[in-house]
Amino acid sequence: MNKAEFIESVADKAGLTKADAGRALDGIVATLGKALKKGDSVSLIGFGTFSVKKRAARTGRNPATGEAIKIKASKSPSFKPGKAFKDAIK
Repeated sequence: MNKAEFIESVADKAGLTKADAGRALDGIVATLGKALKKGDSVSLIGFGTFSVKKRAARTGRNPATGEAIKIKASKSPSFKPGKAFKDAIK
């Protein structure tokens, strides 16, 4: 399912126009991004929790040459599904 199909499905289920559903989705994504950038986590009971995981700096290997390279520390978004969401897809 792509974004357009997702928006159409949400619009049908919520009784919204596609434009309203698209704006709502864009607002949700923007709000999630803003909260995660601040370092907050976002918990949606029954759905899951969005958070930021920190990755420590480490040494890796260049697969083409086998040469050791340094990989910088980074932050990565993470999602942990809630129990109700896991149960819904079984």
